[in-house]
Amino acid sequence: MSSAEDAGETANEDGHGVTGKQQSGAETRDRLIDAAATVVRNEGYARASARTIAREAGVNSALVFYHFGGVDPLLLAALDRSSEQRMAAYRAAVADVRTLEELVEAAGVIYRTDLAEGHIILFSELVGAGIAKPELRAEIVKRSDPWIDFVEEALERVIGGTPLGRLLPPRELAYAAITFYLGVNLFTRLDADQSRTNALFDLMTRVAPRAKLLTMRLPGRRRTPSVDR
Repeated sequence: MSSAEDAGETANEDGHGVTGKQQSGAETRDRLIDAAATVVRNEGYARASARTIAREAGVNSALVFYHFGGVDPLLLAALDRSSEQRMAAYRAAVADVRTLEELVEAAGVIYRTDLAEGHIILFSELVGAGIAKPELRAEIVKRSDPWIDFVEEALERVIGGTPLGRLLPPRELAYAAITFYLGVNLFTRLDADQSRTNALFDLMTRVAPRAKLLTMRLPGRRRTPSVDR
């Protein structure tokens, strides 16, 4: 497929339906996004060139620039797709979570799923690249906000209105959790057998039940009516 063919993507004259060229363009974008994620997971950000990604997708490298304007916007599109898929799955995973123990268990499942499916590699590679590229850094920070909101919602449901929630407000704790998870993501790349990270999740699993009293919503004390003397 040539760039000229992709440039010819237009709607039908009546404004309805999808032309074959539109379908081809959408398919090309999907293939490039999938290929970008594969290249970063297998070879790292440094090897994720337009040529390498296009070869993985089986298309001309010019289409990277035609559809996305460059390699970094394509990699951000791959991160966006990964985040959308994860967000939908993880919202369902924590929908019924009501206790701190259940929340810690869900966090462990999320971490191990991210690790097994390569999401940690994709995310950490882009974070690492963002350190040297301010424009990329800003885009990654922007994409963290929905995750902070997601964690805050889960925490509010579990500890909101409890002594622990008053001690550690869910919004600030959500930011701390995302910062912690970022560190875990990066360190996982160094810790080949994940033994240290697994030990940390095991520790949280043991500690969570002991914090049960701090997550109980106790009825407020009734004030004793004053007696006039």
